[in-house]
Amino acid sequence: MMEHVRIVEVGPRDGLQNEKQSIPTATKLALIERLVAAGLRDIEVTSFVSPKWVPQMADHIEIMRGLVRRDGVSYPVLTPNLKGFESAVSEGAKEVAVFAAASEGFSQKNINCSIDESIDRFVPVFDAARRLGVKVRAYVSCVVACPYDGVIAPSKVADVAARLHELGSYEVSLGDTVGAGTPASVLAMLEAVAKRVPVTQLAGHYHDTYGMAVANVHASYGFGLRVFDSSIAGLGGCCPYAKGATGNVERGDDRTGLRLDACEDGVERGGGEVRTVEAGDVAAGHEGAPVAADDECRQIGSGLPGVLGMAQLCDDVGRDRVDRWIIDHDDAQAASDLQSNLHACPCATGSMRAPPVDA
Repeated sequence: MMEHVRIVEVGPRDGLQNEKQSIPTATKLALIERLVAAGLRDIEVTSFVSPKWVPQMADHIEIMRGLVRRDGVSYPVLTPNLKGFESAVSEGAKEVAVFAAASEGFSQKNINCSIDESIDRFVPVFDAARRLGVKVRAYVSCVVACPYDGVIAPSKVADVAARLHELGSYEVSLGDTVGAGTPASVLAMLEAVAKRVPVTQLAGHYHDTYGMAVANVHASYGFGLRVFDSSIAGLGGCCPYAKGATGNVERGDDRTGLRLDACEDGVERGGGEVRTVEAGDVAAGHEGAPVAADDECRQIGSGLPGVLGMAQLCDDVGRDRVDRWIIDHDDAQAASDLQSNLHACPCATGSMRAPPVDA
């Protein structure tokens, strides 16, 4: 029998944060309430970031004040620095999340500072959280590959995860930000991280750019992970600094094998599944929710297919996924991009391979 897993639902934050069309606060609150009704017990509801950088999260105070807090449900929020943390706590946050990248290039593009500088910013956050009894969860971005730095060494991911764990994170979520991971590269990364952070304090956060998120969940489960992030209706996953990366893995995806009755968060078959579908309808734009799909993040675009599909995935599974995407979508431009990049890809000469499992 499959062991229980814990699901962290990130749809209201990660799923919605890059939607271009403004989403009413009431719609977001309705989505959160339906996710609770479906049985989810960990729901990341908003982000205390500057509206200048993430306009969709500008209503974070209204979200916190509008929440109908239920017993046994955690409503974590993302906080990029001490100012955000203090604002979140003043609005009743009992759990926050911080984030760092395993890639210097992504860290500079995303938050305009080095990895070391980003982690230094969190020291006062952890100190304050410890003093106030607030739980802190940490995210690590680009754990397999980066659109700027290419393939990321598993040892680099382990270093960042270990530092966040040592600062006081009760859990470290490992994010395949560009969705370039395969079971082989994900297992190589987990092998390195698990030498520094207990597996029981790790979570998987996999994007589905090349349709590999479900396979990566399976591989991670086999490795020992029992916590996974998901997003209702597969929303989100696209970041302005990781163009082309598509949605998060969806908890309701039958392919995950993490069936509703295997979730310790209380999601059940039958009624729970129906309520989750209803929540997905709200998230996807039904019943008046004006969520516009970001077309740029739904297609393989110029430059990305070669760089990620070939140079970063660097294995036959990745090549097959990209080839099938082109066939399914009859995209001549993407095919041309792939061919152009293939000639320049180190994979073509065998000089660049996916990281070995024992890296």
